[in-house]
Amino acid sequence: MAYRVVIAEDFRMIREIFENAVNQSEDFVLAGSFNTAVKAVEFIKDNPAELVLMDVLIPGSKNGLDAAKEIKALKPEVKIIIVTSMPELTYEKQAKEIGVESFWHKEIQEQSIIEIMERTMAGESVYPAVSPKVSMGNALSTEFTERETAILKELVEGLSNKEIAEKLMIEPSTVKMHISNMLQKTGYHSRLELAVQARHHGLAIGD
Repeated sequence: MAYRVVIAEDFRMIREIFENAVNQSEDFVLAGSFNTAVKAVEFIKDNPAELVLMDVLIPGSKNGLDAAKEIKALKPEVKIIIVTSMPELTYEKQAKEIGVESFWHKEIQEQSIIEIMERTMAGESVYPAVSPKVSMGNALSTEFTERETAILKELVEGLSNKEIAEKLMIEPSTVKMHISNMLQKTGYHSRLELAVQARHHGLAIGD
């Protein structure tokens, strides 16, 4: 029996690439293809599916990670592959916390999407061996620590040191220290420049 696949991808060309990959495989059949995560979730509520290809940044009231979390709550047996072109530093961690089986970067493509699909349905959890590297001033994105990454994400949202500290349950002085460290690594001159560049490069998208 071929596995039924649901696609949620707003970029038409990428969506068609996924559709063609599914249609050309003997192991998969296209159950539904949508340009929003909301439509995909609604379809899965009422229709059988074994696998979902879900983009993260997708128009509508739900992003791909929110939709994945809802699907896992509704039908935990449905396997999900998150796909993204963004090097956002927290996406992989969020996906793992939700229980998403696999993660595929459109820009890196260590393996084809069909290979990731086959391995996922065989019971594997497939995540990139390395994270995308993006230059941030004098630093590479991979040089940021997990705590710095969490602070950077809140910084992009425009939160103050006090607000970031309250949200992450740390001291404001700790937030200030990490921001200072990131400024030193990158060579940027202000927290605003740091936030703007992080958003521009897709490293910290915000909620």
